[in-house]
Amino acid sequence: MINRQSSNIYFVPKVEGKIFCNRNEDGQVSPITLGSDGIAISENGKILYYCPLASRYLYSIETELLRDESIPDSNLCSYVRCLGEKGASDGMITDSNGNIYVGDYENNSIRKISPEGEMETILHSDYLLWPDTFTIGCDKYLYVIVNQLHRQARYHYGQDMREKPYSLFKVFIDEMPAPTK
Repeated sequence: MINRQSSNIYFVPKVEGKIFCNRNEDGQVSPITLGSDGIAISENGKILYYCPLASRYLYSIETELLRDESIPDSNLCSYVRCLGEKGASDGMITDSNGNIYVGDYENNSIRKISPEGEMETILHSDYLLWPDTFTIGCDKYLYVIVNQLHRQARYHYGQDMREKPYSLFKVFIDEMPAPTK
C-alpha cells in the first residue's frame, strides 16, 4: 500500500511567513501530518499524478498498474516515479495538452508544468491563500478556489483566522480541459 501520510519529519512549510504546524488550544505544538490530497489524471487517462500535502514533490504512477489486480498493493510503490520538486501544493489539474497546474501554498502561486517537465509560475497574488480546488472551463480559463486552510482553528490555538467569503481566482490559460470518459 502506498504511504498516505508524510513521513518526512524534515518538511517544515511556511505559509504567510510563519511555520505551518498544529497549534492546539491547550498550547501544544506539533508538526503537520497531512496525507496525499493533490491528485489529477493525465489527459489520456494513463497517468495518475499526486502529491502529499506535507511535501514539495510531484509523483506519478501509470493507471494501468493501479487497475492490475495481480500486483499486490505493497508492490505498487516500486512503480511510483518522482517527477521532481514543484512547491508545496494541494490542488492540481491537467489540461487537454498534458500540462499540469499545481498550487503553491507557500508562495501564493499557481504553477504550470509542461509535459516536458518545464515549470513556470502563471499566477501570483498575496490573496492566493492556499489554492485548493482547480477546474478548467471550456472558456479556456483555469478557476481556483482558495480555502485558507492554514488559517483554520487547529493551526491557531483554537482560533479560526479565515476571512470569508472565500475567493475564486481565474486566469486565462488558452487550454481546454482534459477530456472525461
